[in-house]
Amino acid sequence: MAHQRSSQRRLSRDSDTEDIVALLAPRLAHFAGVARTEHVTRAAREMNVPQSTLSRALARLEQDLGVDLFARHGRTLSLTPAGHTFLASVERALAEIERAADAVRADADRTTGKVAFGFLHTLGVETVPGLIHAFRADHPRVRFSLVQNYGEAMLERLRAGELDLCLTSPVPDAPDLVGRRLDEQRLRLVVPADHRLAARRRVRLAEAADEPFVTLEPGYGLRRITDAVCEEAGFRPRVAFEGEEAETLRGLVAAGLGVALLPPPAVPRPGVAELTVTAPRAVREIGVAWLAGRTDTPPVAAFKEFLLSRRGRLLP
Repeated sequence: MAHQRSSQRRLSRDSDTEDIVALLAPRLAHFAGVARTEHVTRAAREMNVPQSTLSRALARLEQDLGVDLFARHGRTLSLTPAGHTFLASVERALAEIERAADAVRADADRTTGKVAFGFLHTLGVETVPGLIHAFRADHPRVRFSLVQNYGEAMLERLRAGELDLCLTSPVPDAPDLVGRRLDEQRLRLVVPADHRLAARRRVRLAEAADEPFVTLEPGYGLRRITDAVCEEAGFRPRVAFEGEEAETLRGLVAAGLGVALLPPPAVPRPGVAELTVTAPRAVREIGVAWLAGRTDTPPVAAFKEFLLSRRGRLLP
């Protein structure tokens, strides 16, 4: 009843935009169809709509706008000047809707669709290119929209519908998300090449308790893991520098500004030594996450299945 009452009032300049859209949107295609044929009966037949429904829609549209869009000539119609003005905008709007519909159908296509895939910066050099290369051996035309970010930012983009899947660490544990562990990656203590520990191959993390640390900023998964592993080793890291990217931290270590707990690099970095941590166990889990309850398009479902099949052998 509320809709009927609102549809009977004339729209004013002060009308809320959402009210205008709700009132006008269902009738725009009807208006465009009649404007094209200039005949209600012929338009109703072409659009497979009862003539009475079409006539009522046009009358209500003109009533809502407070403007005559058509001049009546028996069974035929012609656009008024206001109708011509309105039609130009309506056709643009309907064309944009059609383009949007074509785009989302194309993205969902089984063979040529798109996957919006997020991943950690540290997985971007080797891991993700290798995964996509292997996946496209069987799905050569599937397209990818790739996003690199830290874990929490990617999870928010999952929730916002901007990503289909993401590789992250730690594996999320939240009621609105699904997370699956795929692999784990050993972390190394990275020290300057001239550091007192640099000649060692293995080290207990407690041996670096008095060192300044360079770490990722709070909110990054690797930062939480670093803090937790150091706490397990019996100390709180003395943070000298915070950054947003692992290779930047390696550069700071190479410059002698501290030590860092980092995953192995894709390419060895000069100026540092990378030591195996024997105690405590220093690893980070890598997992895939997606939004709970969301229906996957065929290309997303295929890539998800592929990622899950790589459990235990995700990393190079």
